[in-house]
Amino acid sequence: MSPRPSTAHLRRPAILNAAAEVISERGVQNTRISDVAERAGTSAPGVLYWFPTKDQLLVEALQFSDDRFYANLTGELAELGTAVEKLGRMVELWPAEGDGETVLWMELWVRALRDPRLAATREGLDRRWRDAIADIIREGQATGEFGPADADDVALLLGAVMDGFAIQLALGDPAVTAVTVKRHCLDLAKARL
Repeated sequence: MSPRPSTAHLRRPAILNAAAEVISERGVQNTRISDVAERAGTSAPGVLYWFPTKDQLLVEALQFSDDRFYANLTGELAELGTAVEKLGRMVELWPAEGDGETVLWMELWVRALRDPRLAATREGLDRRWRDAIADIIREGQATGEFGPADADDVALLLGAVMDGFAIQLALGDPAVTAVTVKRHCLDLAKARL
């Protein structure tokens, strides 16, 4: 008799996806491991096998969500011809109204204030975002689409503005819409580049 095939490679992503959804809906404080387990179609011990703490579950759910975002982004950007188009698409994709990932980020930011491990995770994820923006700026500089501004400096500014708008969108601020965000961010990029 042959051994039963393992489904571990399926369970872990299902748990991370469920955790991202539940934490986005309820926040870390109000999320129970059993809520995540139910959404993932597994048991609480099954969740705890992979993620012994809610903070670890939050971090890995955010990283999982972030990896999905970058996989989609890479595919979309590859289809675009210019750095201007690529930067515009990045602005369109992040942040989005009703985007649960922003809520995950907000949860991480609050916890990172007091937990050095979570602060290091936050720093790495933010660096990844700024590097993605700076890479497109450098590409545009190499093709003559953008001027000689410091790409890392502009990426820092643009990323911070986008994060601020993401918070306002997540909070449902009626003065902030996805259209407003895109307009302001592209105007800022044009002015700096």
